Amino acid sequence: MTITVGKDTANTRKTLTVGDQSVAYYSIPAAEAAGLGDFSKLPAALKVVLENLLRFEDGGFSVSVDDIKAFSAWADNGGKNPIEIAYRPARVLMQDFTGVPAVVDLAAMRDGIVALGGDAQQINPLNPVDLVIDHSVMIDEFGNPRAFQMNVDREYERNMERYQFLKWGQGAFNNFRVVPPGTGICHQVNLEYLAQTVWTDKDQNGEEVAYPDTLVGTDSHTTMVNGLAVLGWGVGGIEAEAAMLGQPVSMLIPEVVGFELTGQMVEGTTGTDLVLKVVEMLRELGVVGKFVEFYGAGLDVLPLADRATIANMAPEYGATCGFFPIDGETLRYLRNTGRDEDRIALVEAYAKENGFWRDADYAPVYTDTLHLDMGTIVPAISGPKRPQDYVALTDAKSAFAKEMEETFKRPMGKEVAVAGEDYTLESGKVVIASITSCTNTSNPYVMIGAGLVARKAAALGLDRKPWVKTSLAPGSQVVSEYLEAAGLQDDLDKIGFNLVGYGCTTCIGNSGPIQKELSEAIAEGDLVATSVLSGNRNFEGRISPDVRANYLASPPLVVAYALAGTMDIDLANDPLGQDQDGNDVFLKDIWPTSAEINELVEQTVTREAFQKKYADVFKGDEKWQSVETTDSETYDWPATSTYVQNPPYFKGMSKDPGDIHDVENAKVLAMLGDMVTTDHISPAGSFKDTTPAGKYLIERQVPVREFNSYGSRRGNHEVMMRGTFANIRIKNEMLEGVEGGYTKGPDGTQTSIFDAAMAHQEAGTPLVIFAGEQYGAGSSRDWAAKGTALLGVKAVIAETFERIHRSNLVGMGVVPFEFTGGDTRKSLGLTGEETVTIAGLGDVKPLQEVIANITFADGTTKDITLKCRIDTAVEIDYIKSGGVLHYVLQNLAKAA
Repeated sequence: MTITVGKDTANTRKTLTVGDQSVAYYSIPAAEAAGLGDFSKLPAALKVVLENLLRFEDGGFSVSVDDIKAFSAWADNGGKNPIEIAYRPARVLMQDFTGVPAVVDLAAMRDGIVALGGDAQQINPLNPVDLVIDHSVMIDEFGNPRAFQMNVDREYERNMERYQFLKWGQGAFNNFRVVPPGTGICHQVNLEYLAQTVWTDKDQNGEEVAYPDTLVGTDSHTTMVNGLAVLGWGVGGIEAEAAMLGQPVSMLIPEVVGFELTGQMVEGTTGTDLVLKVVEMLRELGVVGKFVEFYGAGLDVLPLADRATIANMAPEYGATCGFFPIDGETLRYLRNTGRDEDRIALVEAYAKENGFWRDADYAPVYTDTLHLDMGTIVPAISGPKRPQDYVALTDAKSAFAKEMEETFKRPMGKEVAVAGEDYTLESGKVVIASITSCTNTSNPYVMIGAGLVARKAAALGLDRKPWVKTSLAPGSQVVSEYLEAAGLQDDLDKIGFNLVGYGCTTCIGNSGPIQKELSEAIAEGDLVATSVLSGNRNFEGRISPDVRANYLASPPLVVAYALAGTMDIDLANDPLGQDQDGNDVFLKDIWPTSAEINELVEQTVTREAFQKKYADVFKGDEKWQSVETTDSETYDWPATSTYVQNPPYFKGMSKDPGDIHDVENAKVLAMLGDMVTTDHISPAGSFKDTTPAGKYLIERQVPVREFNSYGSRRGNHEVMMRGTFANIRIKNEMLEGVEGGYTKGPDGTQTSIFDAAMAHQEAGTPLVIFAGEQYGAGSSRDWAAKGTALLGVKAVIAETFERIHRSNLVGMGVVPFEFTGGDTRKSLGLTGEETVTIAGLGDVKPLQEVIANITFADGTTKDITLKCRIDTAVEIDYIKSGGVLHYVLQNLAKAA
């Protein structure tokens, strides 16, 4: 690939020689020498952004000398200078749930550019794009040696249309590679193989240029790679598509919170326990829209696997990213995972030459700081609904009892007989225990730890409780390589943790059905069944429709809870069961020492294992190789497909942008509370035939067994519109005591949100959403914004927004507003019966305050002030065009 760089008016382009390599690079010290400012106190994370601007300055890329000087002012102003900049990541990472709709959009844009008189080849990624198929495998089969192959077979049965489409995209678009199913999770594949820390490419003059590896991804946990000093974060698919097509990421120079780590982890604790405490602390501080950079002496003893776990969960603590600077541990990990020695030498030399290296003297300026002594960390879990709800393991039993009383408002101890079984079920029983997700399966210390817990438990005769659905879904094949080399997979198999697939599974909601009799008993008793998973998300309705309480835990604790079978246990002190002689077995009896874990990691997690498993990463197995597809510039949309349909976004659009229209006499579609996540707005999991999406598929002769999931059907806007605001646990305050995707229709009666929205559209009535704090937390899924737009919502008015969803709304032409002056939906007494008008939007400026007029049901009116969360000037242009992709398409059409 060829990169286009700026003209280097400040003469910052230098040459770096490392062994036999000689590369050009853009020097931050040279920028200082040229009088552009003092950048010596910038955090490494911001130096990455600064280098990006140096490289593109004065090349027609919307980067000026003043933008570069602003970074010096940032340090002088104590870590604040929120001016707008244009940032260009080096590459884009996707997974298939978000990747399919992105490729659908690109295919639709090819149709759109042709309709506007352009050339289909104008729509091609300009930056490298890697799409890893990891979200589609479901756990239909578990707990036996056949599970992996049976789940793979079902995956291909369900998803062949999608895989044919992705294979078409791989052939049709430049700079677009697909990592086939069964390889691993995108973030783990990125960490272990794709990421290089320092990237190289030839520029327009044919000269090799070195620069920091950077990316955006269509999954919020793209942040995981920041553990390897690669600056990356999640964006919606629409923003990623714009980045692919050469559109810069418009952003404000962020604040950077420094998180100092000191001390070291004590015996019996894991990286998971550490990250759960970090999440709690940063959520309490508030870091939405900010970078977090980790520093301090504790990094000297913190393995990169633990760093990656912390970086992975940046969306859970709300930050744009959680960054770890380059140091000796970075180099050790690159070497151990099979990276080329010349690249490792370049990473070290470049980092030291350009000021990115962390050593004992590293002491940058931060906007704010936090401190944590890792020696204070104790075993912990989090739940039952949010990752930041930290619970020390010693408090877990009492905390669950409190949740039952205060949150779920159900009595403990009610037993329900399970048909055909010799046990009963009651609230608190763990029905799903899953070792899953890139968050922890990327960490060999906790995976080896889980295997050792299984080994010791099996040797004593312990087994999972019969009502627990157990599963092991690693994020890469390397995990299986070292578990088998250590003999631990056999031990995991003995207690039901057989391999079920390589993918996200339970973490994304693909946990599959639990035993039918268990599901019926849960429904009969209105029980609070629980899950324990080693993932990063535990939002309501995400993991399983049968489970109300979900807990995040380290893989060894997932194994322990499978043995216990309940949350109603003091896992630290109560017996897990009895051995063959009837003696009580406690957690301490089966918990491995750090020395045992470290010894096996050293023996089995080898450079050769990584090189072996990633040798043919894009080739795939025979199933993938046999997938047939068409060879054409534009996609021949199959009329009968229920997976892939041509979306309506670009049909009939003009070459010129319009104006931003006022919101006039809008009705309220939903009144939502705090921490409404993108899972609430656009669920990823399964759905029933009684839902609008289910009815749509039934009408097209799709049997319920083939429904698959919302996530797998994101290439079909008809399904996804019907699934918007359709989470089974979402609560619309317009209806009292009702859960699920319901609202009041135009006639005032209860109906589905989709049907109400369509009725309002038919009447020509615009819609608004009211919400509380942290609206749009969680996954970076663009369908939460796409669905909102397609339902006819013109504005979302919330107390606060999470970063990615706010950006996605703008990217789809929906205007986000925030309450001001202490106003909230509650303080205003809103019921959803109101009519809303927001005027003055035709000439609105970024972050401008505007007046909204609210007419109440009794005819009284009230004016309130809202802050328009169109944050930057280019976002004004996006809204005028109808969205970011419309903006890109119009500009390409004009250039044709």
